[in-house]
Amino acid sequence: MFKRIIQILFIVIFSSTVVMAQEEAKKEEPKFGWENKFIGTLNLAQTAFSNWTQGGENSWNWQLNLNGKFLNKQEKFDWANTIKILYGQAKIGSDELKKTDDELFLETVFTYKIWNAINPYIAATALTQFTPGYDYTTDPKTKISDFLDPGYFREGIGLDYKPSEKFKTRFGIAFKQTVADVFATRWSDDPETEDTVEKIRNEVGAESVTDYSVNVSELIVYVTKLEIFSNLEGFDEIDVRWDNLFSAKVANYLSVSFNLNLIYDKDISLKRQLKQSLAVGLTYSFL
Repeated sequence: MFKRIIQILFIVIFSSTVVMAQEEAKKEEPKFGWENKFIGTLNLAQTAFSNWTQGGENSWNWQLNLNGKFLNKQEKFDWANTIKILYGQAKIGSDELKKTDDELFLETVFTYKIWNAINPYIAATALTQFTPGYDYTTDPKTKISDFLDPGYFREGIGLDYKPSEKFKTRFGIAFKQTVADVFATRWSDDPETEDTVEKIRNEVGAESVTDYSVNVSELIVYVTKLEIFSNLEGFDEIDVRWDNLFSAKVANYLSVSFNLNLIYDKDISLKRQLKQSLAVGLTYSFL
């Protein structure tokens, strides 16, 4: 009888040890599968005057910012997908409603894992807008852009360097296309060909894309993305897009954000383009 009890206890202890070992092994195993994150921010501002002797005009504006990241992590590869939707409008006094922001950005990056921090990748990006854009300095206003007019596409292949979750950069050969239709003379045409208007401009060169994010504090996050493309024809032929975002969480659904965007593309403008915005609004995480 005593011998039987010892056998039962041994079986129980052995079984428990095996189960605990399996649980520890599961904890140490990397997690594979999809990691999805989709966040929306809505910023609103309004000013109204009634018998205000100091002067002023009624105004209101709104901005919607949607950011989605969908990452499929597997043992042999990572597949990262990003979508950014930005749109805003403003109205001052009796002026018509004007667009203040309009952007649709898509990116997909497939990385094949061979080494620890450096691995080969293949990537594609697309950038355009949703609604027509106007030049309001003319009277009447002049329509200068529309959906996929222009549109920017880039495909790249090379090496990806990711030493940590906060920092990653990639460098490789890239192919860039600028497409346009009605406004091809402004966006995609080659001025050296006087008899033809090109609706597609193709460029071959090198790309560098760097992403970095850091928690400045428990409530403040800084995110930056630097994209560089060169067709290797000259130093001034380098296209640069640098996006910076400081985001501070004030409450569960309230945030303050500061955006600074710098763009240089000689084919669009000989001078650098700069945009900054400071906003307070509602933030909601869908995933």
